Amino acid sequence: MTGANSFSVSGYGPERAGWTRVFARDSLARRLDWPILLSAIALSLIGSLLVYSATRNRTEINQGDPYYFLVRHLMNMGIGIGLMIATVWLGHRTLRNAVPVLYGLSLLGILAVLTPLGSTVNGAHSWIVLGGGFSLQPSEFVKISIILGMAMLLAARVDAGDKLYPDHRTVVQALGLAAVPMLIVMLMPDLGSVMVMVLIVLGVLLASGASNRWIFGLLGAGAAGAITVWQLHILDEYQIARFAAFANPSLDPAGVGYNTNQARIAIGSGGLTGAGLFHGSQTTGQFVPEQQTDFVFTVAGEELGFMGAGLIIVLLGVILWRACRIARETTELYGTIVAAGIVAWFAFQSFENIGMTLGIMPVTGLPLPFVSYGGSSMFAVWVAMGLLQSIRVQRPMSA
Repeated sequence: MTGANSFSVSGYGPERAGWTRVFARDSLARRLDWPILLSAIALSLIGSLLVYSATRNRTEINQGDPYYFLVRHLMNMGIGIGLMIATVWLGHRTLRNAVPVLYGLSLLGILAVLTPLGSTVNGAHSWIVLGGGFSLQPSEFVKISIILGMAMLLAARVDAGDKLYPDHRTVVQALGLAAVPMLIVMLMPDLGSVMVMVLIVLGVLLASGASNRWIFGLLGAGAAGAITVWQLHILDEYQIARFAAFANPSLDPAGVGYNTNQARIAIGSGGLTGAGLFHGSQTTGQFVPEQQTDFVFTVAGEELGFMGAGLIIVLLGVILWRACRIARETTELYGTIVAAGIVAWFAFQSFENIGMTLGIMPVTGLPLPFVSYGGSSMFAVWVAMGLLQSIRVQRPMSA
């Protein structure tokens, strides 16, 4: 028997058959990586509470509406989840064919920042103001285009069966693809984003199976480049001051060292369980600048204590663990490289953001993934989440 009758004989009605298809072993719902998805949603929701706590009394920036940033953070989260769904629907393999277009658009975006369309925020000329309280930071999307572009080049001949590992010529092409947007972003200057991109490049090369000589060569070149940049005074004064304050926090406690000192006071005062949500004296007193964006982790440390701040770190750890598992289980090098690039991105940016609030890393203005307020960052990390889910969904079930 066929059709609905076959389900009746087996004890299933048409409705039961529909649910069976939804939760069948090869269904989309079963193929999704739920731990990584739920962790990302939890981080975004925790972030909404922290952003609200940091901004509800900030009348000079919330336009007199205590819910101004909360509503926009939740809107950004909703749009981000929509972008993730669209990315899964399109599939990372489809996006592989669109890499030249995506790469070109990302270049146009960061080049537009260098025109009169660009705006300066906290010393970095890396924003495009759209109006209505919304702005765009194109460098966030460059991270995705670098990952996809390098993965496309490095995996092309390997996935086709022509090579076991990328050859030197292919590696040079991939490095050239990454170098162009990195140089443009450096001109803004947006040193924090460049640091993330450097770690992405290293993560991608490691995952591709490229010769270790390239890894050590790039590390040496990076060290030499950093020394050259410092000696030639290419960095802006505010960037030099931030590194100086990192090396010696007591150098200018009322100036460049103020952010770090206040952040440590806020986190240190939280103790084990914190002062309670909305009851942090440092947060309520507005002592920590940029607390809804770069220093959002200080709100967690002060108001939720070690337990709440630790929960954020654990959730980020779950995302990195599941992303590593996705990279390991896929049978195509392209998927492995994309997942590894995202791991490098999330891992370094999370470490840098949390580290700068603790005083163990220099202040660079990088947001905490999924938690900090900011549409561009939220959209980019959710697109990355869609890429990870697509890689898992499209892998063979035997993997």
